[in-house]
Amino acid sequence: MLPSVEVDCPYCGEPIELIVDDSAGDQRYIEDCQVCCRPIVVAVSVDEDGEPRVDVYAEDEA
Repeated sequence: MLPSVEVDCPYCGEPIELIVDDSAGDQRYIEDCQVCCRPIVVAVSVDEDGEPRVDVYAEDEA
């Protein structure tokens, strides 16, 4: 089962839930906010213990 993380949208500030594919290692992709529909840059990195770290940015911040 893929883990989910809750993050705040960098545009509207609303909390949203993202499903993270931590088996793919470090990755960067764009996903639309479920509330305001603006494109969020999602950066996923996996630490030594296999735990995903997720950072989100507005497109102009990435």
